Amino acid sequence: MKLVLLSGGSGKRLWPLSNDSRSKQFLKVLESPSGEPESMVQRVWRQLEEAGMAGSSYLATGRSQVESIQSQVGAGVPIIVEPERRDTFPAIALTAAYLYSIAGVSPKETVAILPVDPYVESSFFDTIVKLEATMEESGANLALMGVVPEHPSEKYGYIIPTSAEAEGSGFLRVSHFQEKPDRKLAEGLIGQGALWNCGVFAFRLGYLLDILQRKGLPLNYEELQKQYKLLPSISFDYEVVEKEENIVVQPYAGFWKDLGTWNTLTEEMNSNHVGKGFITEDSEGTSLINELDIPITVIGAKDLIIAASPDGILVTHKAESPRIKEVLKSFDQRPMYEERRWGHYKVIDYVKYDEGNEVLTKRIFIREGKNISYQLHHKRSEIWTIVSGEASIVLNERMHNVKAGDVVRIPEGTKHAILALTNVELIEVQTGSELVEEDNIRITLDWEDITLQQFIS
Repeated sequence: MKLVLLSGGSGKRLWPLSNDSRSKQFLKVLESPSGEPESMVQRVWRQLEEAGMAGSSYLATGRSQVESIQSQVGAGVPIIVEPERRDTFPAIALTAAYLYSIAGVSPKETVAILPVDPYVESSFFDTIVKLEATMEESGANLALMGVVPEHPSEKYGYIIPTSAEAEGSGFLRVSHFQEKPDRKLAEGLIGQGALWNCGVFAFRLGYLLDILQRKGLPLNYEELQKQYKLLPSISFDYEVVEKEENIVVQPYAGFWKDLGTWNTLTEEMNSNHVGKGFITEDSEGTSLINELDIPITVIGAKDLIIAASPDGILVTHKAESPRIKEVLKSFDQRPMYEERRWGHYKVIDYVKYDEGNEVLTKRIFIREGKNISYQLHHKRSEIWTIVSGEASIVLNERMHNVKAGDVVRIPEGTKHAILALTNVELIEVQTGSELVEEDNIRITLDWEDITLQQFIS
């Protein structure tokens, strides 16, 4: 059995800590068993390792999230990369092509799909393992996992069985689905034995490969990547699940929670105060999460979420926090914080002048032993001021060592890279006509290849 974790999302619901490159699953606001800060993706991958399932698991994500995943989970995790952000049907179709044409998975193999950010206990993964046997026993084309509801919720979709009477190992035949109902309808559905839809389902790989063939889509991963923009931007639920008649669902009665909004996330945080600042004791039910270097003081404010990052500041009543995605619908700005495989950076300042020139200032942290790729830029120059630590840099195939206080000038067209000999912090000032990611012309990634080029030249 293969597991695929879908990692996507636009980063709106937990703004300003989340953005287009750092979605909610990468926020280190939970606490690991050792007491260290932990993100949702780190938590679920740790749980997979504890369950002995990480070795057969993959992560499917867009290009913008690859380095965040590698930074948090490790460079060795197998990643299936989407060329662009679309919906879950294209993502799962691409996953099927990868498993078949790259990983060599048999069409008879069972594949389970789950979100990358479930907040669950270990028994959740025991139920996922059952899906393989459930498919075999039931003869179904799709096997879902449904959470036994704790209360009539209007936040989740529901899976309605044909009968509340279980078959075989406890699975139910599926009648139909209901998108987020009102409370009265939810009460009626629960009376029929309906389950919350937690986004977990399984199928045999060949089942999805057949669907791709019927749609005239290639089964080769590279070929499907080239045609990816032609795939319909539609959810797997709408494109496949709701059209399939032979479906069963395996109930899960353990703990499950969707940490998709500020009010649900803060309920599971170990502390109501993260970062610089102070909350008075009479600020009952208020949470402060501050990633800025300036303190925030909260006095006598009850049931609020106050979140601050380089991307912005949010102040909202907890009950109203789910509205953030709607409010930010037309809001568009470049990510001001990004996590990379080598460390992270914060944007300190960005100015675009009337004459068209742009200036961007970043505070960059590079972990010891990590390096930024050997690259050049055609539309900007850079100045690095080393704030702390020691590093080796390469400028046009020439190696230099730098330390705190040194200044490095990188004119347009200069090939450059940096390796952190210790943890390094630097201030980078970019100046140019267009400061965009597309102007990062990467030559090579590995430091060994960079130094080899130096000796060859």
